Amino acid sequence: MTQSAHSTEETGRAPDALVKGSAAYRRLTLAMLFAGFATFSTLYAVQPLLPELAAHYRLSAEAASLAVSMATGPLAFGILVAGAVSDRLGRRSLMTAAMMAAATLTLASAVAPGWYALLALRLLAGLALAGVPAVAMAYVAEEVDAGSIGSAMGLYIAGSALGGMGGRLIASLVAAVADWRWAIAAVGLAGLAMAEAFRRLAPRSRRFVPGEADWLALPRGALTLFRDPALRLLYAESFLLMGMFVTVYNYAGFHLLGAPYHLGQATVGAIFLLYILGSVSSSVFGGLAGKVGRRKVFWLPTALLIAGVGLTLAAPLWMVVIGIAIVTIGFFGAHSIASAWVGRRGGAMRGQAAAWYLFFYYMGSSVLGSAGGFAWTRMGWPGVVTFCLALGTLALIGSVLLIRVRPLAVEPAPAPVVPPQA
Repeated sequence: MTQSAHSTEETGRAPDALVKGSAAYRRLTLAMLFAGFATFSTLYAVQPLLPELAAHYRLSAEAASLAVSMATGPLAFGILVAGAVSDRLGRRSLMTAAMMAAATLTLASAVAPGWYALLALRLLAGLALAGVPAVAMAYVAEEVDAGSIGSAMGLYIAGSALGGMGGRLIASLVAAVADWRWAIAAVGLAGLAMAEAFRRLAPRSRRFVPGEADWLALPRGALTLFRDPALRLLYAESFLLMGMFVTVYNYAGFHLLGAPYHLGQATVGAIFLLYILGSVSSSVFGGLAGKVGRRKVFWLPTALLIAGVGLTLAAPLWMVVIGIAIVTIGFFGAHSIASAWVGRRGGAMRGQAAAWYLFFYYMGSSVLGSAGGFAWTRMGWPGVVTFCLALGTLALIGSVLLIRVRPLAVEPAPAPVVPPQA
């Protein structure tokens, strides 16, 4: 029996939750910052390296993009079961093991003997990483006082955004002075360091009580959740918008490294600094949606995303960069609204609703992110733009249909929902 279970039986109640200002709370929030950074730096660090992988292994762009898709696809499926696994094994232990395994597999992929070995290691790393985003909110919610959860989750989300940007930037800078193998190794070493920091800092679970894993909870819940037309549309939106966003960033490197720009690897990597704009737009559009209403606002960042994609067709480099910046602003604004909306519509089943949202989100990255490579191979950047505009048009239609969906008679109180990071 776990320590938490003993404590509950001896005292008749669960141990006190961590409160903001305490030493244990500070350790937990710092640990969550490391967890977010480690997870998303490991997941997406190979994205700016796709042109180098294509050249090294003599691959087409769509084949090279599998280095990203083979991690995000298994992550999508892993998220659906990781929560149930953590109900038996514990949140902290699963998160620690997930980060350690993913970082070790990333280090191994730096010395992979061939392309298929690299893909296999990326697949395993993505599957391992599912143990972090699927469990992070449950860990914080169990251990932290209700009034202090917001700031703890805020640092996890901040770490996730910094990791998505920092991992890509580190990989680009190292690749500019060495090669892609050293770049991946650097990210793997950073991941190991942050996993160890999480292990040392994260307080041991005091309020977790192991239970039986309910493997049928998600499929049973899906029967209820998918009857809601709003949730069906929001899941489709997450698939389309994430696929559109990842496609732009997957092939922007090919576009900017080639004619007529011929930028260096480090310069192309600096494009990922635009992620800072995403953090700002998430907050701005989230606040606007709270004041005006999600139905009235959701179409706006979606339209911005479409406009940004169209602007990247312009020849001047500065216009391409501005276009990518607008894409980033639009995407993060849209998915911050959608993820919170899913939590509201999910009601008492908001955890399962969020899990399905993450599933479609990462499947969009995996499936559509690679499919966009066929457009690049056949038509170059204009083909990528055309492909993304088609996805954007469908997403915009979905945002209009969401306006007509009947609101809930009584909306449940808002709960912390972790917006997934790209």
